[in-house]
Amino acid sequence: MTAPRIAPEVMAFYTSKVTEADRLSSSADGMLELLRTQELLRRYLPDAPARVLDVGGGPGTHARWLIADGYDVHLVDPVPRHVDQARRIAGCTTELGDARELTTADASFDVVLLLGPLYHLTEAGDRRQALAEAFRVLRRGGLLAAAGINRYASLFEHTAFAHLHRDDVRRSIAGILESRVHDGKKSFTQAYFHSAEELRSEVAAAGFQGAEVLGIEGPTWGMLKATEQFTGESAIGTPLFESALAAARMAEPYPELLAASSHLLGVARR
Repeated sequence: MTAPRIAPEVMAFYTSKVTEADRLSSSADGMLELLRTQELLRRYLPDAPARVLDVGGGPGTHARWLIADGYDVHLVDPVPRHVDQARRIAGCTTELGDARELTTADASFDVVLLLGPLYHLTEAGDRRQALAEAFRVLRRGGLLAAAGINRYASLFEHTAFAHLHRDDVRRSIAGILESRVHDGKKSFTQAYFHSAEELRSEVAAAGFQGAEVLGIEGPTWGMLKATEQFTGESAIGTPLFESALAAARMAEPYPELLAASSHLLGVARR
């Protein structure tokens, strides 16, 4: 295949601006995202050993625990740094590749994870192509798990950081709320922000059955971010963290609370 067609803002962000390998362990809201993603996936995953294709799997954060659980994981990512880290740290097989053009054979995996690609593909056609590729490589009855960033996440995040008193930040966040797109010119990289219904509809339109959307961090993740921002101390393992985790679980039966989660997880079957 040709080289991955990744936006330069995304490549620069993950190559030189952040260390993705640390993101889900260095902050309380990151740890909340990791724990909730684990528990939600374990609810739907087939029994191990099953073949898992981790598309856009980054440095192998999820591949590592999936392998520990007994799954056979192959990771695809467009960032060379991530592919090298995943091979060394997670111990899975790896491949430099593009979610829209997988090299995998038809119906060859039991599970496909898209835990990053959909929110870095700002064009609807590109997201459709990535979902079509996931559909193609899944066996009949196989599981798709696809993550999106919630449309309102930047509003909650910059409230937690106490940034919204600034005119420039308000204008930036208002633009994201209206367009659902961040251009990647400042701070975070190029990204698309889904509503829960939009993520469910995109998954269903790709031919998957029984599509549903779950909130990953729940409605109180911003409290963790604000606490760490203004105390300088980790909230991991504190009563506040345990309460935020409990809130995420308690919020699940109430779809109106999906709009308060930072990330959304769409699950469906081929």
